[in-house]
Parts: sequence; C-alpha cells; structure tokens
Amino acid sequence: MSVPLPVPERTPERPYRALKRPALRAWIRWTAGFLAFPIAGLAGRAAAGPVDDATSALLGGVATGAVIGAGQALVSSGRLNPPRWAAATAAGSGLGLLLGAALVGHRTDLGPLALMGAVEGVLLGTAQACALPRATRLRWLWAAAMPVLWATGWTVTTLAGVGVDARFTVFGATGALTFSALSGVLLHRLLPATTRARTSGPGSLREVDA
Repeated sequence: MSVPLPVPERTPERPYRALKRPALRAWIRWTAGFLAFPIAGLAGRAAAGPVDDATSALLGGVATGAVIGAGQALVSSGRLNPPRWAAATAAGSGLGLLLGAALVGHRTDLGPLALMGAVEGVLLGTAQACALPRATRLRWLWAAAMPVLWATGWTVTTLAGVGVDARFTVFGATGALTFSALSGVLLHRLLPATTRARTSGPGSLREVDA
C-alpha cells in the first residue's frame, strides 16, 4: 500500500499583498492632495495679495495653510484630525512665511525662495508634528523633514519656470506634486495606512482600511 507523501504548505501571498494595497491607495490619495496647493495659493492671494510685506505674508500664509491643512486631512485616509491639522498648518504657514519672507527680503530668485521655504518648513513642521495623533511613531521626523520638503517644493516650482516673481504664498502645482509624493511616503512610515489604536480621545487613531 502506497503512502501519500506530505505536500509542503505554500505560504500564501495574499496577506502580504493585502497589506500593500491599502498603503498604496493611501499614498495615491495623499499625493492627489497636491491639488489643494494651487487652491490654497489663490486663497492666500485673495486674502492678502502678493507677499511683499509682513502683513501680506502673515495673513496670506494663514489662509493658505488653512486650505492646505484641510485638504491634507481630507485625503489622509482618516489618519489626521481635520480641525487640529488645519489649525496647526495655518499657524505654522502664517508664522513661517512671515519669518522666511522677511529673512530673504521678499526676493524671488531660486536661492532665497529655497531658504524661505526651509525657514517656513521649520515652523510648519513643528506645528504639524504637534498635531499628529498620539500614536505617531517618531513624530520629530516629520518636523525635521518639512524644511527640506518645503524648500524642495519651491525649488521644483522655480526650475519648472513658474512665475514665482508674482510672490504667491505657496509653490505651484509641480512643486506641490513633488512635495505630496515625498511626504506621503514619510506619513506612511509614521502613520501606517492600516493600524489599530484607541478610538477615544481627540489625538487617537481608528482602524483604517485605506
């Protein structure tokens, strides 16, 4: 009588793929949020005009940050608290643009704009890092990355030939797309697209299936 040989079990690939799909969808959503940046630039322009003095920088930055923050929270797959994130982004953007624009004398060539972006990114990143949920891992990485990413946004926009001499409050769509794609990777490292955490409290996370 023949004895059937045991067939080795194959490790299913589906769970691994299932873990990757939510992350990819969440990243695509976050990257698509770059569309909020041009809208935010128009809102800042309408609120304060071109950034050529302290008042326009502060007011324009606040209006711009509020729109960007709301847009980012909307496409965050439930990982960010909309009121907290919008308020933090508005405050960081307003104060950051005020300080950055003053530091470079409101100049619009590549070097000064990159420096202005880095300075704004320091305040913006700090404010947003404080608004991340309590379950965030290594939130200081977000604060550290924002100066680099914000400066990159201005650099890409300038090199793309966008009319930065109009003194908008935020970089254009090309820079926004670059910023959103890169920051989306970082956001997933800090706040995975699918996670379990406490569902009570304003800074907590819920389970997200992006």
